[in-house]
Amino acid sequence: MHPAKYASLVVLATALMGSSFAVGKLGLAYFSPLLLVGLRFSLAGALMAIWVGRRRLPAAPSGWAKIAAVGACQTAAVMGCIFLSLRTITAGESSILTFANPLLVVLLGTWLLRARYRLSQWLGVLIGFAGVAATLGFQLQLKTGTLLGLGSAVAWAVATILVKRWGADLDVWALTAHQMLFGGLLLLLLGVAAETPKLIVTPSAIGIVLYLAILGSIVQFATWYYLLNAGDPGKTSAFLFLAPFFGVLSGWAILGEIVQWYVYVGGFLILAGIFLVNWTAASSRRKSEPVPTVSN
Repeated sequence: MHPAKYASLVVLATALMGSSFAVGKLGLAYFSPLLLVGLRFSLAGALMAIWVGRRRLPAAPSGWAKIAAVGACQTAAVMGCIFLSLRTITAGESSILTFANPLLVVLLGTWLLRARYRLSQWLGVLIGFAGVAATLGFQLQLKTGTLLGLGSAVAWAVATILVKRWGADLDVWALTAHQMLFGGLLLLLLGVAAETPKLIVTPSAIGIVLYLAILGSIVQFATWYYLLNAGDPGKTSAFLFLAPFFGVLSGWAILGEIVQWYVYVGGFLILAGIFLVNWTAASSRRKSEPVPTVSN
């Protein structure tokens, strides 16, 4: 792939990832959190499922159970925590905490997958978690939003481990479409049962849902998976550090958020840690070492 095309697609994918936090926070003026994210992923999942069609759908009930488990973690838990966190913390803080997930993948991968990681990757984990502490202002009393932001990172890491374990048995596009649809429908159910639903239908509200569903979900996923398949997946995954950067940038540009200095320090340390974890993984694969990809 031409370097200019590669760079443009990396910026597009990570900008869509990051900007979804700010656009999602705008949507809370019209929707209750779980209802908004449920609408987003039910629509995105349904559209992707139509596009995917019958491409390598699971033949056995166990395959659908695996898709449902990934959807419960990757879409329902991750996105539910993110949108609930946006009620009490900034879009920038939420994006920084959520994208700490590759650091947790190293810990879970060592425990559950018996994966081997290099010293530089463990150094990245230590630097990254120092960044999480800095982002929280080194406070022991955490706000609900920060706990939810950390919860989204944990759920994403669990989903990554599940995909690493089961992904070879499932078509990546079928998995993406149907896990989004299952997770979105679960979120809609929770939005009705677990919170007081709020729904204000205006052109702006419709535009926010369409942006999140089409650009922030379908286009983002399609672009990212295209990049992972077209080049070195570890090298590409290293550029995930751009997503929280765009999260902070869009929070400032769209919402006028003022971010405290320690959040910038923490964000920089988290990005440095993620870069070490992922870039080292890319280098290891080029040397044919069995180090798993850390990606979304």
